[in-house]
Amino acid sequence: MNPIVKRIEPQRLTKAFKAFFDSEKSGAIILVVCTVISLTIANIVGEAYPNFYLKTYLGAGPLNLSIEHWVNDALMVIFFLLIGLELERELYAGELSNVRNALLPIFAAIGGLAVPAGIHFAFNAGTPTQAGIGIPMATDIAFAIGVLALLGSKVPASLKVFLVALAVMDDLGAIIIIAVFYTAELRLDALAIALGTFAFLVVLNRLRIMSLLPYVIGGLVMWYFMLQSGVHATIAGVLLAFAIPFTHRRDDEKSPSYRLEHWLHKPVAFFVLPIFALANTGIVVGGDWASDLTSSNSLGIILGLFVGKPIGITVLAFIAVMIGICRLPLDLKWKHVFGAGMLGGIGFTMSIFITNLAFVGGEPAFVANTVNASKMAILVASLSAGIGGYLWLSILSKRAAAGTDEDLINYAEDDEEAVA
Repeated sequence: MNPIVKRIEPQRLTKAFKAFFDSEKSGAIILVVCTVISLTIANIVGEAYPNFYLKTYLGAGPLNLSIEHWVNDALMVIFFLLIGLELERELYAGELSNVRNALLPIFAAIGGLAVPAGIHFAFNAGTPTQAGIGIPMATDIAFAIGVLALLGSKVPASLKVFLVALAVMDDLGAIIIIAVFYTAELRLDALAIALGTFAFLVVLNRLRIMSLLPYVIGGLVMWYFMLQSGVHATIAGVLLAFAIPFTHRRDDEKSPSYRLEHWLHKPVAFFVLPIFALANTGIVVGGDWASDLTSSNSLGIILGLFVGKPIGITVLAFIAVMIGICRLPLDLKWKHVFGAGMLGGIGFTMSIFITNLAFVGGEPAFVANTVNASKMAILVASLSAGIGGYLWLSILSKRAAAGTDEDLINYAEDDEEAVA
């Protein structure tokens, strides 16, 4: 052990964390199946596959939206609500609740956002595809955790906690990027009503109104006006999460935030994200697919995710530990952190989501080709990062002394046993 590197005790996994981890593993498998189905159909039917049903409009008045918009602007709000609830839990009772523990994944996430963005910008600065800078900055929490879950107890418990905290912070960064840089024409009146609804829900929170019903109704109102404001409607899901009361006591199962988060795990994993995958991964692989993958935008995405993520995450975390800002858990080595960084390169859901926002308003043929090529690059990079991260961590686990990792993994009997 390097004597310069300060260490902290290994993490212990709570029952709630283990349940969440296991659900993400199952969800990742379903996502893979839906992606394969979508890709297969798209390349049999061709361009007619996505255009056949995604452009069909449903609803009336301001809510007369295409199926594609219902999926990306409405259904995905539920996914972002879950992300917000997970972030809230991490801030109040998880890895991010202790400043010293939180700083390691925070710095790692900053590196994992900045370096991929820098790589994409280097390839695309001043070009029409510069708007894709946010694409390689994202991490798919379901896939990243799902791949790590395949290794089971072969990896240290602290690595699982680190990756979850890293992915949650990474998604927070992606949410901020969506809100700031991918906002359409702004309507201040609608935005004011949406934020006013959020403020009202925060007041209900402070008054300790524990029924979920008023928050759900308020969330629907906030979503509608956020949709009309030009700010992407999924931001309403994140705001709603932080308006819902959270308690961290032995009876925290009565907490609305706790109940809603655990109720949403399966619908999001087995319905919301699979529908999103079916609607957004119908990528037609044409005869010029090789040139598409070597375009400046595709190279920025692939290198940003596959190279930039592990380098950014590892280097900034290493610097933060070296200068004494934070510490490395006893059961982690820098090789583990690099492996987590490789898994952070699985952009998939979040990267595809940002792709749909990045290239709008241009010439239709250019937009369609760029979006299709971007999604193909995301799939190549995510697949490479997933396989690479799995193999890297699998080799590390085989080299570890027998029984070492097993002894370090302890599941707590209740949520209050999480060690800072």
